[in-house]
Amino acid sequence: MRFILAFLLFSVSIFSQNNLQSGPMVGYCEMKEAMIWLQTEKPASVFIEYYATENAKQVFQTSVATTNKENGFTCHLLLDKLQPGKKYNYSVFIDKKKIELPYETSFSSKKLWQWRENAPDFTIALGSCSYVSEESLDRPGKPYGSNYFIFESIAKKNPDIMLWGGDNIYLREADWDSQTGIYHRYSHSRKIKEMQPLLAKTQNFAIWDDHDFGPNDSDRGFYNKYVTQQAFKDFWANKFYGTNPNQKEGVYSSFNWGDAEVFLLDNRFFKSPNERVTGNKELLGATQMQWLIDALVASKASFKLIVVGGQVLNSAAVFENYENYKAEKELLLNEIAANKIKGVLFISGDRHFSELSELKRANTYSLFDWTVSPLTSGHGNLEKVAKEDNQNRVAGSLFAQHVFGTVSFSGDKENRQMKLTLFDNEGKELWNKVILKKDLE
Repeated sequence: MRFILAFLLFSVSIFSQNNLQSGPMVGYCEMKEAMIWLQTEKPASVFIEYYATENAKQVFQTSVATTNKENGFTCHLLLDKLQPGKKYNYSVFIDKKKIELPYETSFSSKKLWQWRENAPDFTIALGSCSYVSEESLDRPGKPYGSNYFIFESIAKKNPDIMLWGGDNIYLREADWDSQTGIYHRYSHSRKIKEMQPLLAKTQNFAIWDDHDFGPNDSDRGFYNKYVTQQAFKDFWANKFYGTNPNQKEGVYSSFNWGDAEVFLLDNRFFKSPNERVTGNKELLGATQMQWLIDALVASKASFKLIVVGGQVLNSAAVFENYENYKAEKELLLNEIAANKIKGVLFISGDRHFSELSELKRANTYSLFDWTVSPLTSGHGNLEKVAKEDNQNRVAGSLFAQHVFGTVSFSGDKENRQMKLTLFDNEGKELWNKVILKKDLE
């Protein structure tokens, strides 16, 4: 107990004395470059030193960045002296002072395996609905956020990648009307001590959902969407946002690792209002839909993970499930079938419970949609959720508690598979399913 208390006091001391508010966080990692994010408490000059663990004598340094109030004292540091398939250790310097942290700060560059060997084994962790309570601004009553140690449980699994599946911060009434409020919410949620070890040694990618974007069930009509979009870019380190830098609309993107490609969708920026009775009922919108289909067709990955906030294959037209956008949903599924796109798995969140949905299709493989929710927010009532008429639910996959998931890719070329595993907040396995590559072709 005294050791734990000493660790906590040391952690608090390190952060408060050295102007580090949260992070460092590993963003995307490629063969030649990686991105590290962090946030200071006040203006500061920041840089990172890094080296391959096999050659600690050759130390590289990033350019110096300056944090400022305009972007919430956040910064993105580019590490551009990498070689493929190496593990790197790194250190943070703030105002020329090295910050000593009580947890591992490392990352691995992408491996060059094509034409040389089998795809590497790797693991992606995932979850959605992360609420960090703040009593003065929360609704009265029992705190909605709890069990933050789940982030430590995720870190102990040593995933290569963490996918944040939307509703990552939960903007409150005091937040979404102003830039000050929006950046406060990101800062408050990001700095909890339990999250820091996971951020520091695992690639982190994110999508958003309504509570990152604006009010509950918010849509393209939200007046502050360009502010929340900028905040999303300031606090995450995805590879890109939208189809090109000049578009400045939407936060959808993609990345690949091993023989999987991950498509991070935006189900808010282009979404039509729920109550609107005229015009097309859209969730992704035409521009994003065209990009997605083109990118899926072009992808050479064995596994294609499509990550979106709301459920895709739940057959019940409730809340904001894709079934409420039937024409667009059918367009997407028809395009996947017509273009013979192999290896698709949908990943979703939002619903405050977890389940696997399977859509059986004629003359081709089944599509799966794995919903993993919530991380720390309130969860649904299992008995009530079980009555929801999802005709595609896989028996035994329904859980209503704090959870996270992993998708583990393993096996040689002929026996490649991905294993979906659901864990409780302590990291104990609740459920799993193995899906073979050959069964998605």
